[in-house]
Amino acid sequence: MFNRLSGQRPTLFADGLVALGIGAGIYGLALFAGQWQASFNPSYEIDLSPSALPLYAVFSALRSLAAYVVSLAFTIGVGYWAAKSKPAEKILIPILDVLQSIPVLGFLPGLVLGLVALFPNSNAGLELAAILMIFTGQVWNMAFAFYSSLKSVPLDLKEAAEVMGLNKGTRLLRLELPFSAVNLVWNSIMSMAGGWFFLTVCEAFTLGEKQYRLPGIGAYMAVAIDRGDQRAMILAVVAMAAIIIIFDTLIWRPALAWVHHFRLEETQSPTDEDRLLQFILANSHLVRFLRSLKARRKRISMVLGRRSRFEWAWKYPRFDWLKAFAVFRWPLVALALGATGWAFIQLTVLLVSLPLISWLQILGDTGLTFLRVLGCLILGSLWAVPTGIWLSRSPRRMRIAQPLAQLMASFPAPMLYPLVLGVMLQIGIGFSIGSMFLMLMGVQWYILFNTLAGGLRIPQELGQSMDLVGSSWQDRWRYLYLPSVFPSLVTGWVTAAGGAW
Repeated sequence: MFNRLSGQRPTLFADGLVALGIGAGIYGLALFAGQWQASFNPSYEIDLSPSALPLYAVFSALRSLAAYVVSLAFTIGVGYWAAKSKPAEKILIPILDVLQSIPVLGFLPGLVLGLVALFPNSNAGLELAAILMIFTGQVWNMAFAFYSSLKSVPLDLKEAAEVMGLNKGTRLLRLELPFSAVNLVWNSIMSMAGGWFFLTVCEAFTLGEKQYRLPGIGAYMAVAIDRGDQRAMILAVVAMAAIIIIFDTLIWRPALAWVHHFRLEETQSPTDEDRLLQFILANSHLVRFLRSLKARRKRISMVLGRRSRFEWAWKYPRFDWLKAFAVFRWPLVALALGATGWAFIQLTVLLVSLPLISWLQILGDTGLTFLRVLGCLILGSLWAVPTGIWLSRSPRRMRIAQPLAQLMASFPAPMLYPLVLGVMLQIGIGFSIGSMFLMLMGVQWYILFNTLAGGLRIPQELGQSMDLVGSSWQDRWRYLYLPSVFPSLVTGWVTAAGGAW
């Protein structure tokens, strides 16, 4: 479409897109800020008319974006800490593995009661609780992906960074973040899909005898389900699909086109750039003006930078955050150990009170659940691994499959549980085995998205080398594809297992 535009029309069209995006963003943020400052209203009356959906969609999209920003900050901080510190790794990775296995509803009571008590006169507490619950549905997959990427940075690149004398901050910005970019973006897409998956729970829930609802697509769908309004349910699904497509167009496609440049390849691979982003950058006067302001500011900073830095350092000595943290480190560690010890004692007292027969029943039921989770991972891997590798080897396939996979991963699978379970019971599959397929509907996407991320990191020259030596497809899969995606696949298995539990 963009190639057919010529003359003055591309400039006007591109400027219109930029102005529309900026205006819509400012307007949406203003409405969302008003919702935070409104009087405390835990049971918001949801309007099921189609005209109310655009506003609800904006609110849900902004909550998901806010949760993603928190998830990204947590991912970089905790993932980096776990990858760089052996003692922290031994503690943080098991904790993250346990936390990802806790359902979103497990975080619900403490977050809602605590934040509502903190903000009793406004909706800020409920909004924060919803964002943090969406955060618990997003963050674990991203944290494990970033951690595994940092652990798999090639040794020669690490040695080159040491020879160049790069400090930790420069190494993170110039080496580790670029190397992790492909894996992190793909898992970010999966994490955003996970946030949409739990949106109904996060925006409409019952705590005790009290109902809590926030204006959003999740609450709209929850009320539609309660009232049996099929038209409203279909409209909610359409609105969610529209937001996912918009996010894919405006955020994820440009991000994937950008991180592709960080792949470790000596030859230029045939990949499609983001055409919308290229069109806007090439034709928008507004973007050119903003870029010129940035370049002018950079030149001024280069001229005055040395003097400004000297004067600032003379008047305001640099605050050493590491030393400040070192002062409070041991008191914080002692406090954490004390709280952990107290919790361990309370848990021990509780567990000792259980009779032996209860322990045997718990162990037996846990073993059966473990077998179902293991079967779910096997079934998901049988289709997701070959499909992910096959899709990642073709930019054209990726362009078609990416929004479809993102949409299917975002769809709340519990809405389909009655239908799927009814079909399985009709064909003679009992619930003890059928529950494994219900798990699979949600967790298979973790395996697929991580396989896609691993497949996209395979250098093109390795495939060309195998073509030159005449390798068979079996050798290609055995010696190139599967070993290359295995680190990302392990991350997919860990997060999928957590989701299944």
